[in-house]
Amino acid sequence: MKKVILSVFVVGALFATSCKKAKEAKEEVKEVTETTVEKTEEAAKTVVEETKEVVADAAKAVESAIEGVTIPEFKDPKVGEHLKAYSKYAKEYIEAGKDAYKNTALVAKGAELLAKGKEIVSSLDEEGVKKFNSVITAIQSKMAPAK
Repeated sequence: MKKVILSVFVVGALFATSCKKAKEAKEEVKEVTETTVEKTEEAAKTVVEETKEVVADAAKAVESAIEGVTIPEFKDPKVGEHLKAYSKYAKEYIEAGKDAYKNTALVAKGAELLAKGKEIVSSLDEEGVKKFNSVITAIQSKMAPAK
């Protein structure tokens, strides 16, 4: 009888100890889960904010008439308008192909746009000049195969 009672106490002690460890493990898992959820929410917020910035920047850029050339936003809206006009001219030039030089109206329009471009560049700051020149270069690179 003593052995049975002693065995019951030993089993009870083991049971109580294991329950305590299970509760501790459960609390630890809960803490880790909460921390993970918080970090995931923070990361998601960061991604959403960065995505909004990228979308806003993309909305500011204007697509030109030539595929693959994007016109960035300038402080002066006239610059963007000129670049759109130049890209439309370039599209007409490309469509004309080898006959572009025979079309006097097209040649005159090109000369006019280049002169106006020089005027515009003189009024831009250094950063604006770089952006302007990069767009003009991109447009002209698309025109080169038509020559």
